[in-house]
Amino acid sequence: MDNEEMEAASCHAEMTHQHMNPHEQRSKGGFITMPFIIANEALAKVASVGLIPNMILYLIEDYKVGVVKATKILFLWFAATNFAPVVAAFVADAYLGRFLAIGLASILTFLGMAAMWLTAMIPEARPCSHSTENCGSATTPQMAILLSCFALISIGGGGISCSLAFGADQLNQKNKPNNQRVLESFISWYIASQAIAVVFSLTGIVYIQDHFGWKVGFGVPAALMLLSTFSFFLISPRYVKQKPHNSLISGFAQVLFVAYKNRKLSFPPKDFTGNGMYHHNQNSNLIAPTDKLRFLNKACIIKDREQDIASDGSASNKWSLCTIEQVEELKAIIKVIPIWSTGIMVAVSTSQTSLWLLQAKTMNRHVTSNFQIPAGSFGVFMIFAVCITAGVYDRVILPLASKVRGKPVTISAKRRIGIGLFFSFLDFVTSAVVESIRRKKAIREGYIDNPDAVLEMSAMWLIPHNILCGIAEAFNAIGQSEFYYSEFPSSMSSIAASLFSLGSAVGNLVASLIVSIVDNITSKGGKQSWVSDNINKGHYDKYYWLLAIMSAVNILYYLVCSWAYGPSAEAASKKEERGHRVHDQQEAM
Repeated sequence: MDNEEMEAASCHAEMTHQHMNPHEQRSKGGFITMPFIIANEALAKVASVGLIPNMILYLIEDYKVGVVKATKILFLWFAATNFAPVVAAFVADAYLGRFLAIGLASILTFLGMAAMWLTAMIPEARPCSHSTENCGSATTPQMAILLSCFALISIGGGGISCSLAFGADQLNQKNKPNNQRVLESFISWYIASQAIAVVFSLTGIVYIQDHFGWKVGFGVPAALMLLSTFSFFLISPRYVKQKPHNSLISGFAQVLFVAYKNRKLSFPPKDFTGNGMYHHNQNSNLIAPTDKLRFLNKACIIKDREQDIASDGSASNKWSLCTIEQVEELKAIIKVIPIWSTGIMVAVSTSQTSLWLLQAKTMNRHVTSNFQIPAGSFGVFMIFAVCITAGVYDRVILPLASKVRGKPVTISAKRRIGIGLFFSFLDFVTSAVVESIRRKKAIREGYIDNPDAVLEMSAMWLIPHNILCGIAEAFNAIGQSEFYYSEFPSSMSSIAASLFSLGSAVGNLVASLIVSIVDNITSKGGKQSWVSDNINKGHYDKYYWLLAIMSAVNILYYLVCSWAYGPSAEAASKKEERGHRVHDQQEAM
């Protein structure tokens, strides 16, 4: 949900760069296409997210994969899923176009889910089933089929993530005066549909899997994905289909390549930097690049104006000469990387869903005598916490604080990031405390060798850490979003939208690495691993304490990065505004 909010501003910026024939604008696009675009991604979200919560059980029970290996597989799958939108955005912008990217992605996602369903339907596709006893581990072909399903779903999900920008393309109709209102309405419905889809996935799909088995539990998502794909192609002639254009990512590659190519080139004297020594866009106010990361400036030095500059003022060869704007955009990315990296620990926190499920399975999940919450549905409390935190902050806390202080009150983007990191630390601490209590109770009740036994301990103890994780996600995601958009030029809004998703991908890779290291170190000498297949024999509480310590160190690291970054553009703007007010008051006196 947060990624979609971050991409919303990207749509506004990108719309100004799209140009169409007036006749095409009247005959194509418009609000009539919105339900089909929204339905496509909403149904795809229901289908894909619905596979995640119980997948670790499928790997453990039907593929005889150990907890550590299964967890690492899922971490890598989540990482690929979060990294795919970055690659998909580049491919769609530079080569395929958004319509073709979404269409192909929908087909690939359906194929992946259909293949996943077939692994449940065909006994030979997996080593075990509920009727099989003493089955061995999965063969190489069986694991290859399963991992291919994961790959297809991840690649497809990345392409489908272009839907928000594709929806903005449909509303690029300058002859319609209410276009802005329609765009805002579309974004609101889009975000709402994503939230509803995730909630339904974590409840409805998980319930179906728990009560009707894998065949129906995987068949329903595959059917929904087929319906999603059909709905998207249903009105294909009505879509506005923009042609591919240059991507910022390729522009960054050009800067790095040209800077390295010109590494032996001398910098022009500072006295002559304003005399056309650097290449810049027409009508640009920039005549020379900044001195920060100065080695990149060699990418925009004009060596021979006759050879380097075309008749229209552009570069004759973009892989031999870049603009000042391209160089400064890359510098902006490099500058925010330290602060961006602090959000990786929050992604590590939200990626622990598989271990949460193993805990929930051993606890009493009954709400009433006849109804119990599915183990894979506890993540819905995190989603609720994200939505409520964002809503309460904007609609209650800030207005109330502004009313009390008698002036507008806001929290800077960097402070929001810091608050998110602190709540992430509290989440790890809470997880460690609850797991310590759960494990001690399992030992007292004699279930040390029976990890499937249900304890006389309510699973509602898992709700607080889910809520804390949701609060951390809300503050950190919104803070990062605002920070990137305030620091980057408008031309980089698409990059700002993809940075959070990239952080989630790296976070899952880091989480997988941490599990591997913990397992290898703690199992040396024949000792019981902290992340043992038997959750009661293992020490998941110590694993969470380790993550809590790493999170505390991450907070200190963030404070250093925030200090080193200096004042943000948002802070500088407020300072300038206060200066103007003081100046006006002094003149009035």
